[in-house]
Amino acid sequence: MSQVLLIEDHQTVRDGLQLALTRQGHTVHAVGTGEQGLERLRSTPSDVVVLDLMLPGMDGFEVCRRIRQLGDLPIIMLTARNDDMDVVAGLEAGADDYVVKPVQARVLEARIRAVLRRTGAETRRGGDRAGPEQHGALTIDRAALVVSKDGTPVSLAPTELRLLLELSHTPGQVLSRQQLLEAVWEHGYLGDSRLVDACVQRVRAKIEADSSAPVFIQTVRGFGYRFGPL
Repeated sequence: MSQVLLIEDHQTVRDGLQLALTRQGHTVHAVGTGEQGLERLRSTPSDVVVLDLMLPGMDGFEVCRRIRQLGDLPIIMLTARNDDMDVVAGLEAGADDYVVKPVQARVLEARIRAVLRRTGAETRRGGDRAGPEQHGALTIDRAALVVSKDGTPVSLAPTELRLLLELSHTPGQVLSRQQLLEAVWEHGYLGDSRLVDACVQRVRAKIEADSSAPVFIQTVRGFGYRFGPL
């Protein structure tokens, strides 16, 4: 049974989602403000956070950033339909996935199951290759799920780690955004490339010496991304 922290200020939406997710077997702790959500995280362990971006007081973007400072807990954000700026800003703040409003409980529950399945599968993975891999200054230990740069551990959120593992599994091979969506987010339909681009940007900021001139995750214009150095 998973522990879900729902941060949503609209009471009707909050109560409806809490009821629907509880019926699906989740334990849901629901709060109405970002401050309450952060306090709840400090006192009660959670497996995933569902976070509305438009909150009173401390908005969802700041809450997302603060959760990321606390650790690598998966975050699914709730955002207004077709609001590209909110989506991009939320993903860049550290969200792993998003669901647009009005929220369909079955869609949100499917996204929660997917992110928990990905995280659990990654935790159970027993190294695809023997021993840590060395890629220049970057070391990737698939068995231990540890990434380090120049000997210093790099803190990656679950989706960021999964993206790096997927790309580095086949160095030099170009993977399209759709391939990455299916492998990392398990979106089997024509998905949203913003998820991939924002996650790549976050990973680059953590592993590259200069994220504006990336060495490890290179963009192949018109196709997707590949992992180097070659």
